[in-house]
Amino acid sequence: MNMYRLAIATFALPAALVAQQPSAAAQANPITAAFRSRIFASHRNIAQAFDSIPASKFDYKPTPKQLTVGYIAQHVATDSYLFCNNFGAMKATLPDKDTATPDSVKAKWPKDELVSKLKASFAFCAQAFDQLEDAKLADQITMTFNGTSRPTTRINMVLGHALDLADHYSQLANYMRLNNLIPPSALPRPARPSN
Repeated sequence: MNMYRLAIATFALPAALVAQQPSAAAQANPITAAFRSRIFASHRNIAQAFDSIPASKFDYKPTPKQLTVGYIAQHVATDSYLFCNNFGAMKATLPDKDTATPDSVKAKWPKDELVSKLKASFAFCAQAFDQLEDAKLADQITMTFNGTSRPTTRINMVLGHALDLADHYSQLANYMRLNNLIPPSALPRPARPSN
């Protein structure tokens, strides 16, 4: 009987391990794949959060010194372009209205416009992410912010984007809870289909 079990384990274990292996792209670039997974999950949660917050709450901020929901929306979109423009040679082309309008004015744009621009920034980041691979993460690049340029590495921009998204999602989740709204990451997960 023990020989029988050993024979089954000998043939079943390799098949089970192969079935659990990540995709070829993830195997070739495990660091990039890990960042992609985390960043895209944050994009999804943030977009769902803004979709579910009523337009009437886009002026909401818990205290006078905090940012409004609308300000966070325009800020996350702007930051997404800042980080993702440094993922490779591909650069976003934005209308003057988006780059020349002060943040405090953009924060008061209608919800539909803010959410549309936010989702466009996430779509750009998804395309920019396709340029990344583990071997390019240590590349030296020059990052320009507010007219000041400084040297950095590409991984700093990828990590910066992931952390910035996590920070602002946490902020939004708190704002939602204060308004009796459930953040997307706290919603019940759909049941997995059975085989």
